[in-house]
Amino acid sequence: MIDSEMITAPYGEQSCLRVKHQTGLNIDIMEMPDYHSAYALFGTKYGSVNTRFKLKGEKDFAEVPEGIAHFLEHKLFENEDCDAFERYAKTGAIANAYTSFDRTAYLFMCSENFKPSLEILLDFVQHPYFTQETVAKEQGIIAQEILMNQDEPNWKLFFNSLKGMYYHHPVRIDIAGTVESIAKIDADLLYRCYRTFYNLHNMTLAIAGNVKAEEVLEICDKLLIPCENQGLEEVFPEEPETIKCSEMEAIAPVGMPLFSLDFKLKPKKTGSELLKAEMLAELAMQTLFCSSSKWYQEMLEQKLINFEFGVDMPFAGSGHFSVGLGGESRKPREVREKIFAVLEDAKRNGFDKQAFDRLKKARYGGMIRSMNSVESNASMLFDSYMSGVKPFESVSILAELHYEDALQFLRDEISLDNAVLSIVHA
Repeated sequence: MIDSEMITAPYGEQSCLRVKHQTGLNIDIMEMPDYHSAYALFGTKYGSVNTRFKLKGEKDFAEVPEGIAHFLEHKLFENEDCDAFERYAKTGAIANAYTSFDRTAYLFMCSENFKPSLEILLDFVQHPYFTQETVAKEQGIIAQEILMNQDEPNWKLFFNSLKGMYYHHPVRIDIAGTVESIAKIDADLLYRCYRTFYNLHNMTLAIAGNVKAEEVLEICDKLLIPCENQGLEEVFPEEPETIKCSEMEAIAPVGMPLFSLDFKLKPKKTGSELLKAEMLAELAMQTLFCSSSKWYQEMLEQKLINFEFGVDMPFAGSGHFSVGLGGESRKPREVREKIFAVLEDAKRNGFDKQAFDRLKKARYGGMIRSMNSVESNASMLFDSYMSGVKPFESVSILAELHYEDALQFLRDEISLDNAVLSIVHA
């Protein structure tokens, strides 16, 4: 290691070791000796939105097909002889991976054989193997996945909302890409994206559970492959603050129409500023529209919504930020007007401070309870690095939020003109 720091939770009961390894990799380790299992994530700041990039010394930005990050994740499990799942079967670990809009993660959970399972993780992620034959086979598999997603009502609802909010930002495109875009992927492109984004300076390893930090670092010293910081630079299209379309409709076999009402917000910088904005958006909207609110009960009595209605977690990342709510309704446009009326009144007159304080306390308590979970702790470490904040910082930020902050956020950031109503009906 070249640098290390012990970070303690604000409530003083748990801590993690953050290490900047000599290879450039960030490593976060939370020892939980009273637990039986361990959870590890090894991932990169590379997701579906990262389609334009360049490295230091390069004049022009490269542009790659949509869906290539997800495609690469699928292919990385394979090598010439077997795949990583076969190797994990011998240690008993449960393994998986995922690609989101801004990150890719490879993970496993185990209650024994942690060290050989970690060795498998670090080994296969650092040794890509792509051929034209295996790429062609995967194109067929992922094309079927894309087509199945297009038949999924909630998937349509979500991405139609994004297409209504954003003119150019790649967040509006399915994480898996399109059938046309993945047809452009070949082995050379996969290797290029791998070398660009799977650089240890752009990655992190997060581990929590019944592990010892010194053993983790010994394995890292043995298996991590040193690499140069390539000076990765990404760029996103300029995006207007306004929405592209206020209503989006789609047809699907649903018993009751689905709807979501999403508000396009001004994108924030990464780190603490973005995390604070997400929490303010969530708490303000939950206070006004959660199941214990007056509005919710009235809507149920009028049969404009049912128990499927809820407030979504804010959706934010590089160049995009939104907050929304939705569910099932036969009259989604009428529900939209009712929501607008509540927001307008709250902006003028404020809202229930006691309800806000209760929700904040409940959210804080949920964060503390999650620290009893090996999986939650490992995910928190991973997400903290990806979000540009320190472990446990979310707890400190939440504790310092006040009703006045949420009211000001509501007044300044949430505009009814920037709302998109997405509807899926039969």
